[in-house]
Amino acid sequence: MQEYISADAMVRAMRPDHPVYCLRPHAVTTATTWFRENFPGRVLFAVKTNPHFVQTVAAAGVRHFDVASLGEIELVSRLVPDARQSFMHPVKSRTAIRRAYFDFGIRDFSLDCEAELDKILEETGNASDLNLFVRVAVSNRHSCYELAGKFGVGGSQAADLLLRTRQVARQLGVCFHAGSQIMRTDAYLEAMEEVADLIRKSGVIIDILDVGGGFPSIYPNLFPPPLVDFVNRIEDCFEQMPVSETCELWCEPGRALVAEGASLVVKVEMRKDRTLYLNDGTYGGLFDAGQPGFIFPTERLQSTNYSGSNQLVEFSFYGPTCDSMDFMPGPFLLPDDVNQEDYIEIGGLGAYSMQLRTAFNGFGEYALVTVSDAPIMTLFSSSREAVNGVTATIFGNTAIEAGQLPGDVK
Repeated sequence: MQEYISADAMVRAMRPDHPVYCLRPHAVTTATTWFRENFPGRVLFAVKTNPHFVQTVAAAGVRHFDVASLGEIELVSRLVPDARQSFMHPVKSRTAIRRAYFDFGIRDFSLDCEAELDKILEETGNASDLNLFVRVAVSNRHSCYELAGKFGVGGSQAADLLLRTRQVARQLGVCFHAGSQIMRTDAYLEAMEEVADLIRKSGVIIDILDVGGGFPSIYPNLFPPPLVDFVNRIEDCFEQMPVSETCELWCEPGRALVAEGASLVVKVEMRKDRTLYLNDGTYGGLFDAGQPGFIFPTERLQSTNYSGSNQLVEFSFYGPTCDSMDFMPGPFLLPDDVNQEDYIEIGGLGAYSMQLRTAFNGFGEYALVTVSDAPIMTLFSSSREAVNGVTATIFGNTAIEAGQLPGDVK
């Protein structure tokens, strides 16, 4: 893989016609090291966010992985043979359960209903060495992207399931997900209070509490509180939980570990007023910019249209496919003279980008390089100078304060 000082240097050397990911493994190492040194428990990497960084995360000291499929299990087993893997998808095929247990030595499984518990027991031969995690439904109201609809059990059903699972598990765990890109530490307070109430109602003793993921990254319209505030809130709540002194505390960061680990360089193929047509889009590496509507930090790189103006204006994007849904509303701030043949770097795409790509309309080709400069925006050190101007221009007198959701700003 080619290495460059920066995305700008890559463009000067390659003048690429296809999208190019600029990988920053050093940024992933920084984030992973922070979690390993600051979270008061066990840290698992959520592989689904970006399998490309499995070895980077492992080299930084996290060797426990949250996996959701046989494909992820096989990948981690090949890249980090001595890693511990926890199969945290609450609904698994019988084949996946059987192979995970017998072929890969996995003993950690999650579930959110009695039918899944029965399936796990049947496919492992009623094994006595299972660590079983009951996925509990909790509020997602403090997150930007809800994860509550598909999985999780609550109320009396949760209490009954905890009691039954306790009877067959070597270790009983409770896990939950309070959403993706959580913007307020209260999300963990409320979730852990719900879990504490369920533990009391069921009368069980749990061995592991897994607070899931949801730890945020930083984007032009999303400035979360410092990560240490989330960790401190979780630790304070855990100390008040009705659990024994030997109960373990786990977390499953994904986005927060890898979001700053990659940016995407795209080329402008057409400008129509304040809309730019790019050579990548929602069917490629920019799904989150289209459907959830994330606003990613942007910088213009090499330009043949520079007029001497540094004024930043709002743009929306279209991708290269013929589908009108291939649209990213933004706003994305760029110089007002940006035009055809210009290159744009889009930051914060280390999570949920590379692995969501399709080849729809034949636009699947892309390249990977590594760069050694800082991410456009970062929670772990000073951002590049240009971003300060971007955030000031976007929000003006309505700057988003730490912890606010975009809808809170009027």
